[in-house]
Amino acid sequence: MFRVLAAVLIPAVTMFAADLPKKQYLNLVAIKTMVAASEAKAKELNVEVTICVVDESGNLLFLEKADGASLNTLQFAQKKARHAAFYGSPSKDGADAVKKGNVEALAFPEFFPNQGGLPIKVDGKVLGGIAASGAKSEIDEQIAQAGIDALLK
Repeated sequence: MFRVLAAVLIPAVTMFAADLPKKQYLNLVAIKTMVAASEAKAKELNVEVTICVVDESGNLLFLEKADGASLNTLQFAQKKARHAAFYGSPSKDGADAVKKGNVEALAFPEFFPNQGGLPIKVDGKVLGGIAASGAKSEIDEQIAQAGIDALLK
């Protein structure tokens, strides 16, 4: 009886496992591609920044501080990237919300109102966030965008 039950259940379990959705994620090749492009953009703009990449849950995947970037950029870059990953929108949206008087948003988890972080989206799904910190906020965002552009080529 047990053998018959096992013979029926094992293929059913195997078929179910095969039907599980496949999840896209940021692998090391993708991260290196984005970082190289972001570094090149920072060099082109003659700025020294910290670059950060996080996964969709805000877990740190990459963090690099240029020699001339200040220490506080380590935290700022992470906060910008986490905001972008958590909310699926640029961290600039957070800054705009606060400027419009929505100060309650400051209590939201991983909310950070400063431009420079962008969500990494592939096929409409957020895979993480990338950010730069250390230059003017608009420039930080350009550096992050260069990384995304390289990934999506």
